[in-house]
Amino acid sequence: MRAGRLTGRHPVVPGDEEPQPGDNSGPRKRARWFFHPPAAAALIIALIIGVAVTVTPAEGAAGDFASSFARAVRNLVSTSHNGQAFAGTPAVGALFTMSGGKLGRHFCTASVIGSPHGDLVITAAHCLSGTSGVVFVPGYDHGASPYGVWTVTKIYADRSWTSSTDPNDDVAFLRVGQPGSIVPIEDVTGAEQLKTGMPARQLVEVIGYPDSASTPIACRNWTREPMPDQLEFDCGGYTDGTSGGPFLADVNPQTAQGTVIGVIGGYEQGGLTPQISYSPMFGANVAALYQLAVAGG
Repeated sequence: MRAGRLTGRHPVVPGDEEPQPGDNSGPRKRARWFFHPPAAAALIIALIIGVAVTVTPAEGAAGDFASSFARAVRNLVSTSHNGQAFAGTPAVGALFTMSGGKLGRHFCTASVIGSPHGDLVITAAHCLSGTSGVVFVPGYDHGASPYGVWTVTKIYADRSWTSSTDPNDDVAFLRVGQPGSIVPIEDVTGAEQLKTGMPARQLVEVIGYPDSASTPIACRNWTREPMPDQLEFDCGGYTDGTSGGPFLADVNPQTAQGTVIGVIGGYEQGGLTPQISYSPMFGANVAALYQLAVAGG
């Protein structure tokens, strides 16, 4: 969805000398109208009740209930299910192309993952086939790189992805560093934690960088399992560039850090509309891939 067409031309396995990130020249996810029954029903109810309350002034408890219910439903439709722009968090950032020492455009989202060496980032595998020279900018905000620019030096993707672009394995770990420095990114930004084998229904916050914006968006909602091994998250605004954005459970309000249980990707490369996003469910394959990245093979 949000990073371009799958090509499958550049399998990335341990031993590759260079990362070969995403071909972003292909068709991208389009923002289009679609019918979403729950949202449509809520909107109709809100409009009907809103009109009733406006045209016929209500009296007593019944009127107060109708007015309150109308406001609640309108709020649900208009705000709760749309990603809101914000200044970002240290451990989540954007992937950029880089040429001649200058940042190009950002095209996907990634997040720092806790690891023994403190140098791993997670994103969607479909972001990473086709273009060389990719960097990670954590906390990117209006052109600023408050935590530095980090070069992607190694990519780890499951062989079932690199051989057949299996949507259930649309996950990649990236090793990042800065030339001439031994300080790991985790020491600078902190890190999200990785957890696999979680139940499908989770309350998550999803962060993503639309490629037409200079700040990230965030939204909170419950996930569900619409098909085997895939998670669905419904919230508007997740357009091109949000692929790889983390599904964060148990977010700490003080640190803004949580547990990554998914990333935008998988089915339809994360979804064909801005209102519906998908992620592969994190299971044994993701756990094994993480261990391979930790080992540095």
